[in-house]
Amino acid sequence: MTETPQRNRPESPDKEATPIIKRGGGAPATRGRTTIADGVVEKIAGMAARDVVGVHAMGSGLSRTFGAVRDRVPGGGKSVTRGVKAEVGESQTALDLEIVVDYGVSIIDVAGDVRENVIAAVERMTGLEVVEVNIAVSDVKLPDEPDDEDHPEPRLQ
Repeated sequence: MTETPQRNRPESPDKEATPIIKRGGGAPATRGRTTIADGVVEKIAGMAARDVVGVHAMGSGLSRTFGAVRDRVPGGGKSVTRGVKAEVGESQTALDLEIVVDYGVSIIDVAGDVRENVIAAVERMTGLEVVEVNIAVSDVKLPDEPDDEDHPEPRLQ
């Protein structure tokens, strides 16, 4: 076997090795700041709370009545943030929820399930740490009571 000689090519003296310059200072995901509005967290928490069995509605009776009227106004739409208040910091959030539970369910169990569901949804979707979820049960929906949202009192006759 014959070996082919390797040629050593010296670099030309006028060409210097250009150092590689790293720009940006880190991964793209860490370049810049992300802020999340209170309303975004309130929507996520409102949807998560409504998904829990035993939660009949969100908000106090008065806010539900106003919401039912607003829902009937064109462009008003249902407010998923009704009964939810969020305070959002840079890395943490705290939530206050007002709920109406169905008659016959364990309020303690429903509140615990709401807390778990809201914390999981908010932390998963926003990356914020949920430091507290305060729940106020403002009413119990009895089986024979009409829904305020379905049949608001007419203001004019």
